[in-house]
Amino acid sequence: MPVKIPDNLPAIQLLEKENIFVMSDLRAAAQDIRPLRVLILNLMPLKITTETDFIRLLSNSPLQVEIEFVRLDTHTSKNTPEEHLEMFYKGFNEVRADFYDGMIITGAPVEMMDFEAVSYWEEIRSIFDWARTHVTSTLYICWASQAALYHFYNVEKSPLEEKLFGVFKHTTTEKRHPLFRGFDDEFFIPHSRHTTILKTSVTDKNEISILSESGDAGLAILSSRGGREFYFTGHSEYAPLTLDEEYKRDLEKGLQIDMPLDYYVDNNPDNPPLVRWTSHANLLFNNWLNYYVYQATPYDLKDVPNLGEIKLQG
Repeated sequence: MPVKIPDNLPAIQLLEKENIFVMSDLRAAAQDIRPLRVLILNLMPLKITTETDFIRLLSNSPLQVEIEFVRLDTHTSKNTPEEHLEMFYKGFNEVRADFYDGMIITGAPVEMMDFEAVSYWEEIRSIFDWARTHVTSTLYICWASQAALYHFYNVEKSPLEEKLFGVFKHTTTEKRHPLFRGFDDEFFIPHSRHTTILKTSVTDKNEISILSESGDAGLAILSSRGGREFYFTGHSEYAPLTLDEEYKRDLEKGLQIDMPLDYYVDNNPDNPPLVRWTSHANLLFNNWLNYYVYQATPYDLKDVPNLGEIKLQG
């Protein structure tokens, strides 16, 4: 089934070139289907790129997904035209009374700051709390995962000696977990960050489950509340050229940055990337949509506040 997105969103043309089936609001209105409602809080500066990355993954599912984009009320993006935000995004106060099957909260370019020093910290905390009573399952990505773990469980982030930048091998700690149905014994995830969550900072938190980690990249996927919340420290959603563009952008700025590890063919930046993560990324998001959104969400979304932990059958 296609993913339903707002009419005229730039991602439509980009994804149609990749033969990915997306459906506009007008066409979807003619179908009598209860789609899954997924809200995306996009904190990334290059919003159109991030929109396209997540739509690409969410569209590769037999389920019909209706995507809405939301932005903060207390922060104005400097890298996206205001016209784009006005046309395709709602402010958080506009959706506060609504309920959703799933939610994704992206990373943000503020990871080197203390959480409390982030200008929109109070609003993001209120959104984290709101999601617990208005969303069946929420994915927190990169900085958002660190921020949510700190907010809910007082888990501190730790600075890295150098930027974790590249594509890293991972394994699961629980191979039979529904999130990893169809996964190989090893899989790859891109990472791009200066901070991390140490394993020692969560091992005494009984509410948090470690689902995947890497010998080089550390903790990768965690969960809480039976799958009502997932925390991804990496970027499975990244397009093939995202790390390349980041690397070359920083070089042009004269910043000190090492080549992304195990990313280019033969580790030569003159070569194209060796893409090794997209098949597992598609499985990861499909499994989340199937097991923790579609199979767990109530038909009447107003019943979401009454959900406890997700308990899957079989």
